[in-house]
Amino acid sequence: MAYRYGDRKQRTLFPQSIDEYIPQDAPVRAYDAIIDSLDFAEIGIVLDPNKVGCPQYDPKVMLKLLVYGYSYGFRSSRKLERETHYNLSFIWLTSGLKPDHKTIADFRRNNKSALKKVLRQCAGICIKLDLIEGNTLFVDGSSLRANASIKNTWDKKRCERHLKKIDKRIEQILLDCEAIDIHEEGQSSLVKINQEVGNQERLKARVKEILKELETKAVKSINTTDPECARTGSHAGYNMQMVVDNKHGLIVSSDVVNEANDLHQFDNQITEANKVAEHKCQNACADSGYFNVDHLEKIDQQKIKVIVPSQRQASGKPPGFFDKQNFRYDRIKDCYICPAGQALRYRRTNIHKKRKEYMADTGLCKRCGNFGICTNSRTGRKVTRLLKEDLRERLESQYQQPSNQQIYKLRKQKVEPPFGHIKWNLKAGSLLLKGIEGAKAEASLLASCFNIVRMISIIGVQGLLVKLAG
Repeated sequence: MAYRYGDRKQRTLFPQSIDEYIPQDAPVRAYDAIIDSLDFAEIGIVLDPNKVGCPQYDPKVMLKLLVYGYSYGFRSSRKLERETHYNLSFIWLTSGLKPDHKTIADFRRNNKSALKKVLRQCAGICIKLDLIEGNTLFVDGSSLRANASIKNTWDKKRCERHLKKIDKRIEQILLDCEAIDIHEEGQSSLVKINQEVGNQERLKARVKEILKELETKAVKSINTTDPECARTGSHAGYNMQMVVDNKHGLIVSSDVVNEANDLHQFDNQITEANKVAEHKCQNACADSGYFNVDHLEKIDQQKIKVIVPSQRQASGKPPGFFDKQNFRYDRIKDCYICPAGQALRYRRTNIHKKRKEYMADTGLCKRCGNFGICTNSRTGRKVTRLLKEDLRERLESQYQQPSNQQIYKLRKQKVEPPFGHIKWNLKAGSLLLKGIEGAKAEASLLASCFNIVRMISIIGVQGLLVKLAG
């Protein structure tokens, strides 16, 4: 059977323009049209064709390059530079311009505030195309690695431990100096030893600066490479937040915070998403990681239905016989009645933890047949009640309603695919820019990439081009 052989030196007649190489339904045309439809003045990028001085690359072209590159996993400035030389779709998108990697990196670094607003405009396009309703919103968070090593994260204990090691090292060096004075011949140079002492003193001063900074900022730890990142699990990183609409699973808003958990994010994220949608949503849904009564209350007060399970509801474990849930609260007497019928009376209010404490009579508790099973405390059984316990119970009851359970079942289908796409398809589990502003800029780009891919899947390239042109 014969083989087919190619001929690299075969003369061919190529099309006369770059545009003829790209099919009309190529996805790159959708990216080009979407970026062209953005309001650059609102984003914060000035377009001035009459600008004097050394010519710069068109900001529109640079933004197209970043968004399209991020969508296909090309985030490194050097990889983006390479694609503009060899990848036909990139060549078409940039109209033949070939910015070098430093130009690309500088544009990304110098326009962080503008890049943060790209998603807002992209979501605005989705709203105009009736792809986002904003009636039911889902919020979730996921950690992204910062451009910093966990080894450069310092806390108070580590600083104190290193200071002790440095002092011991300096003491040992000084002892070596005395030994050299006695046995000078054949020993190390005093110049080298003095230099090492100086290095240790500088290191000691730096560790003291870090310790002082920890006390000044009142934080548990700080990373010397990226001071704004936090310790998220086993690495230094940021917590990326996203709010997703129910209709097509498109991202309404994104944010990045330097908190390891989601407890304080619910009201901020839903409020920001409502601003983008320009109206209040009807339902706001999240997992148990967001169950903080104070923050849920702010959304509940806006007449928005909050669908968030508490930690005990999410665990799915049935309460034990002596769990607090089996203690009956007497609202009139302000006391709890234990399963054995004894009263636990109000003792004090813990303002810091925002809860009341109720204690049983010590003598009665010790004489009870359940002592040792219910509690082992010498002072007797104690239960606590949040100052907003009524709101907590109402939110838990609201979550259990069948209609709300149906909404909560959609949560994984809607809000988790964007994180999967970003981390696995785009290989963007870590950030390139340092600082929280840089992290927010990259998060906005990545979320915009997901939205554009979804828009193309829903409408198609040709349909999207027609709608954007109209």
